[in-house]
Amino acid sequence: MKATKRVVSVSLGSSRRDHVWETELLGVPVRMERIGTDGDLRRAIQLIGELDGRVDAIGLGGIDLYIRVGQRRWVFRDALRMARAARRTPVVDGSGLKHSLERQTVQRLVQSGFRLKGRRTLLVLAVDRFGMAEALVQAGADVLFGDLGFGLGVGVPIRSLRVLSGLARVVAPVVTRLPFQLFYPTGARQEQVVPRFGGWYRWAEVIAGDFHAIHRHMPPRLEGKFILTNTVTREDLQELRDRGVAAICTTTPNLGGRSFGTNVLEAALVAVTGRRPEELTEEDYRQLACAAGLRPRVELLQPHLRAEDLGLGALAQPSQA
Repeated sequence: MKATKRVVSVSLGSSRRDHVWETELLGVPVRMERIGTDGDLRRAIQLIGELDGRVDAIGLGGIDLYIRVGQRRWVFRDALRMARAARRTPVVDGSGLKHSLERQTVQRLVQSGFRLKGRRTLLVLAVDRFGMAEALVQAGADVLFGDLGFGLGVGVPIRSLRVLSGLARVVAPVVTRLPFQLFYPTGARQEQVVPRFGGWYRWAEVIAGDFHAIHRHMPPRLEGKFILTNTVTREDLQELRDRGVAAICTTTPNLGGRSFGTNVLEAALVAVTGRRPEELTEEDYRQLACAAGLRPRVELLQPHLRAEDLGLGALAQPSQA
């Protein structure tokens, strides 16, 4: 019997969202853990140092290693400090798997019959999910990029990838040197909702992107909305159901009652293949995810709805939350 691989996501997020799940990937048993540090960067760095050499791979949770737009990327100073705390164990932030999985998820939705062409879509943070941004535009969605609002608190919508790219080249070199908590909810702030940008939410039929960014400013009602996101718990699903959300799609599957972040799953794939992260391309991750059966899940959140009502074909299932 093959030895169990242990991977741990060290997250700047809330410890209330911690989770452990044991499964098998590509014929190898894997124990996946998520440990939140409630926004404490020093504690996260210390924990990564303690895990170094004792686990098979480490994921960075609640933070991205870099902003990526097209082929350009800018490294977050705080994330780099976390990654450098490990000298022996490989560290990933989920970006390789994220870009490939999220493109594929958008394509799967379209292939299932879900209409995106011309559909009003709010992507809360595109620089966090540039693969998803490009896939939505390629599918013909009418996309509003909320990076200035959700990232910097400036309520100015961006309506094209060209404008987004130009803005990123100006802002990213500065933003990535600032404390990450200034523009992304960490720790207890992930549990708090401060409604803002209500007009953007009301305008959108589809709301896409990072769940914590969506959750941070969402209004009391999200009647009939379709959410495209990741890393949700049973409690998150219940909250969305109570607010009237019609259905949700997560880019990773339901594992033990929640969807893990791509940083955990990317760490798991690195661990079971035994390859260094720098050796794996986005195409490698796409093929590995396919072989491992890591597929998106779509759940209907309202009992009166059917998959046919939303044009979801056979993808959607009633929520198990």
